[in-house]
Amino acid sequence: MRLRSQPLGNKNLIGARVEAARKSQGMKQKELLAQLQVRGVDLNASGLSKLEGQIRFVTDFELLALSQILNVSVNWLLTGEE
Repeated sequence: MRLRSQPLGNKNLIGARVEAARKSQGMKQKELLAQLQVRGVDLNASGLSKLEGQIRFVTDFELLALSQILNVSVNWLLTGEE
C-alpha cells in the first residue's frame, strides 16, 4: 500500500471520509471504481486518488453514487455526522 505523498487539499469535504469508509470495508480503489462505473460514473484511478486526497472537486452524481456504494449517508460524507 502506498502512502499519500501530498498533503490533503481543499477542493472537497468528502475525500478523507470516502477513503476511510472504503478502507473500513476492505474495499480496494479498483473495486470502488468498478462499482462507480456500473452506476454510470466514469472515474479513473487518478481521479479517485485525487478525490480521496481532496485535490479534486466532486460532482453531485459522484457524491450520491459514493454514498450508495459505501453504505453511508450523503450527510455523513459531507459533515462526518449522521
